Amino acid sequence: MNSDANAAPLLQVKDLRAWYNESQALHGMNFDVRPGELVTLIGRNGAGKSTTLRSIMGIVRKRTGSICYEDEELIGKRTFQIARKGIAYCPEERAIFSLLNVGENLTLPPVLRQGGVPDSELLKQFPNLRERRKSRGTLLSGGEQQMLAIARILRTGSQFLLLDEPSEGLAPVVVKEIGQLILRLKAQGYTILLVEQNLQFARLVADRHIVIEHGAVVDTLSAEELVSDMGRVKNYLGV
Repeated sequence: MNSDANAAPLLQVKDLRAWYNESQALHGMNFDVRPGELVTLIGRNGAGKSTTLRSIMGIVRKRTGSICYEDEELIGKRTFQIARKGIAYCPEERAIFSLLNVGENLTLPPVLRQGGVPDSELLKQFPNLRERRKSRGTLLSGGEQQMLAIARILRTGSQFLLLDEPSEGLAPVVVKEIGQLILRLKAQGYTILLVEQNLQFARLVADRHIVIEHGAVVDTLSAEELVSDMGRVKNYLGV
């Protein structure tokens, strides 16, 4: 399933501002994501990319503006309420329970909506996890932990995935596997908002790229523009 450029946005973020205590992290974010689209948030470290995902998910509680999902306002809702709308968050730190094995980690997230991937099917889709299903989280490689973190959210039934730095700290061959996994999810109809520092990785998977500086959107590029005008992006990132 490919995104429809003429479709109404599934997610609309308008003038989003967010704070950690008294420190303001987002300064008026504006962007949207259409159904079936894969959009990346790119920018320097500290630009506000992860905070944007955490704000959408309600983890950052002090926020103003508008986050509209399926025409319903999320500002003011708690994280569990947002999750029940069909949004799932995979954090950068992966949040694997280290003392539980793969099978136990997989069964922890509740099924929140119809359409969740059954546990047996998850193990078929992730053969590495099937082989390691009795292994504790502490014994998994970084790539296996990332796959487990993504697999867990698929069982919930969520169709809108927030993925934070899935390629971070992984070997190139594993990054390629994660990229193929994300493209499969997109082909299956998931809508994905992806935070990513690896421009080559982002270029291979995304439909659009939203550039963030100092907690605000400063540019938006299509997949074609990222390839043809890489200097434009590198100027923002200081690469």
